Amino acid sequence: MSGVAGGVVAGGAAGAAGGYAYRAPEPADPSVAANAAIVTGRLPAVPFHGRYQAGILPAPQRQTAVVSFDVTAANRGELAELFQAITSRARFLTAGGTPPPTGIGGPPADSGVLGPEVVPDGLTVTVGVGSTLFDDRYGLAGLRPAHLTPMRTFPNDDLDPAQVGGDLVIQFSAGNADTVLHALRDMTRYTRAGLQPNWRIHGFSSPARPTGTVPRNLMGFMDGIANPDTTSAAEMDSLVWLRPGAAGEPSWTAGGSYLVVRLIRMLVEFWDRVDIREQENMFGRRRDTGYPLDATGIFTPPSYSNDPTGEVVPLTSHIRLANPRTTATASSRILRRGYNYDRGIDDAGDLDMGLLFICFQQDIQRQFEAVQTRLIGEPLVDYISPFGGGYFLALPGVTGPGDYYGRALLA
Repeated sequence: MSGVAGGVVAGGAAGAAGGYAYRAPEPADPSVAANAAIVTGRLPAVPFHGRYQAGILPAPQRQTAVVSFDVTAANRGELAELFQAITSRARFLTAGGTPPPTGIGGPPADSGVLGPEVVPDGLTVTVGVGSTLFDDRYGLAGLRPAHLTPMRTFPNDDLDPAQVGGDLVIQFSAGNADTVLHALRDMTRYTRAGLQPNWRIHGFSSPARPTGTVPRNLMGFMDGIANPDTTSAAEMDSLVWLRPGAAGEPSWTAGGSYLVVRLIRMLVEFWDRVDIREQENMFGRRRDTGYPLDATGIFTPPSYSNDPTGEVVPLTSHIRLANPRTTATASSRILRRGYNYDRGIDDAGDLDMGLLFICFQQDIQRQFEAVQTRLIGEPLVDYISPFGGGYFLALPGVTGPGDYYGRALLA
């Protein structure tokens, strides 16, 4: 075995053998128990094995990091070892357990950020591949997913090439930031011979304010209300998952999903000076309640047929452009996963914060790009500046102990 995966399989096996999920007495109030689980890092382990990757359908966790990598494996054999190493580490980290002992004088097997035992803390590890992995390095050109391309630039984008694309992307999500950082450090340590970090961004999902289940973005509006129903297998099969035999798709992609990452800075200093009614008209929702401007419930669909000229919900509002709710546009819906980010202050002294936008779909062009095309020129473009991200194919799930990410691709 080459240096790409050296020391990984043994560590992963030990972790699997010693894996555990924390158990603790639960307070009588479930909300207290849930909060305590997050604060103490005692969220239960999320099952790793399955037909689909475990981090795609659940609602956003409290903390996340998206990291883009360039693959530096020398050949296809080393690439396979790299994917096996990524799988081994993800399997151990999501289960939790005791890192294996090391020899006298050797470096510890774990950073110790989480203490002597690795807690699962609800960690999920979602792995995707970019179009550049399918160049001539590994003989994969004929296996490129049908709709996987470099990320398209839209009007009003200000893309920074240093924060766009990548051969591979990994999203780490968990209940606490230290769990995410621990997983990132572990993964980069054990795959250093085959992966080079390219760009990264950390995000967080805010608690619902004042109550409810929908968090707010840093513009103050509730985010991710009108998503497809993730409990509906039919909706997921028609909008999210790549199915066996899908037209034009290589067979290895079945069970995967196209992943779009879009880094969007919010120009909050300007936004905070905008009249509240103008803000609501731009979004098409009330800021305090999240209700559509023509409705009295957060999940009540707006009735555009009763408002054809946009007297109540403006024709240029974000929700109306993104999802016109017509038969023709129904197939362009996406599974949206948004996180807030805060990166401090830029060189001009302005606040650098905004939205880490993630979405999953069957077809980037039919879904994400169709939605984004409808949004060209919307009033919100004066207050946001997309600067990075990429298009990826989230790999099919790891089905069992003998499987690994990308096995069908590399078989």
